[in-house]
Amino acid sequence: MTTVRRRRAAAAFAAGTVLLAGAAGALAPAAHAASSPAAGPPGTGLYGTKDPQWDGVFRQSLAFLAQQATGVEPAEEAVGWLLAQQCDNGGFPSYRADTSAPCAADLPLDSNATALALQALKGVDSHGDEPAKAREKAKGWLRGNQNKDGGWGYNPGFPSDANSTSLVIGALASTGERPGDVLSADGKSPYDALLSFAVPCTAGKGAGAFAYQPGKGGELPPNDDATAAAVLGGLGKHLLVKGIEPGQQPTCEDSAKPSAERAARNGAAYLAGVLESKGHVPLPAMPGATEAPADQPDLGNTADAVVALYAAGHGDKAEKAVELLQKEGPAWAKEAGPAAYAQLVLAARAAGADPRDFGGTDLVRALNATGPKPASTPEERAKEKEAQEEEGYGVGFWLMIGAFALAGVGIGFLLSGRGKKR
Repeated sequence: MTTVRRRRAAAAFAAGTVLLAGAAGALAPAAHAASSPAAGPPGTGLYGTKDPQWDGVFRQSLAFLAQQATGVEPAEEAVGWLLAQQCDNGGFPSYRADTSAPCAADLPLDSNATALALQALKGVDSHGDEPAKAREKAKGWLRGNQNKDGGWGYNPGFPSDANSTSLVIGALASTGERPGDVLSADGKSPYDALLSFAVPCTAGKGAGAFAYQPGKGGELPPNDDATAAAVLGGLGKHLLVKGIEPGQQPTCEDSAKPSAERAARNGAAYLAGVLESKGHVPLPAMPGATEAPADQPDLGNTADAVVALYAAGHGDKAEKAVELLQKEGPAWAKEAGPAAYAQLVLAARAAGADPRDFGGTDLVRALNATGPKPASTPEERAKEKEAQEEEGYGVGFWLMIGAFALAGVGIGFLLSGRGKKR
């Protein structure tokens, strides 16, 4: 199971637990009709072959982002698949098999999937103005389902969590929005919510990290995955970051006037310590487990941590993690599927490595192979341009020869006329 699938399955497990406990309110808003683009048979245009129940929209969107980051234009049918998943109110579910009928009233809509689809649809060129309309509807849905504390939960009505809130911040930022200006009914911004998950620097173990959510007693258990997401969110950045030069040394400092940026930099300091000491983010315990597995690398969360550290200007602290991803990442992604390939592409891009030769693997080609043939790739466009230039050169050459020939004829006539005058 990929990190993304495990994470989303865990979130769904937590969501179900909240429902059984009677907390968090309704699972989904009122009935909403299907979006206009029609989809083909289930799976048509979808990246990957594994069950998309928990991550269909998420992995499709992540694949789009990785493709766009490397100059690949997604296939038209892949874009159509994603557009068809959207409900008429603008929200996206994790996945729905039947897109020919309106979305059911009790269909759980997913803030994570909606945020990532919003970001992914920004860079597609097919389907006319449908992607732009879909993005506006998605933004409207996200604004309409913001919690009073300023954040977002996995599903509407669920308590805010660091991952969901950070994903929405990044998606809004990628479309030119100012996340700090998106206020809840209580006047709270997403950054206010994010600060509530920050572990103080005086906490000892886990200092500077972020919790996914506070515990029952208000405690803040550090969570590496949530920390990587919150570093991006707190800095107001999205997944497509790259080339940020190392800045100041990572430090953890509690400020008298807390800010999301300071908390994000504290989170980066925490991640820097984890990656420098271990060289990876370790696998977490699954829901219901009493303890985490032995210190084994979680390659998906390690890739996310690499992106976060480069976004914070601390990429030099992630060098061992990048080496690990180059060594073990391609084999992991081959088994895990498109979302894993996409995570590696984004990590490689952030680190300034070549996604087309990452540990000896062309990650972009491998990702493309998990779905329909892309509409275009940089290689194809380069060949097409070369062919056009060669064709233009050939036409120009013969036009030049013709011009010289005509000029020769003209000179001949001129000389002949001058001879006659003599």
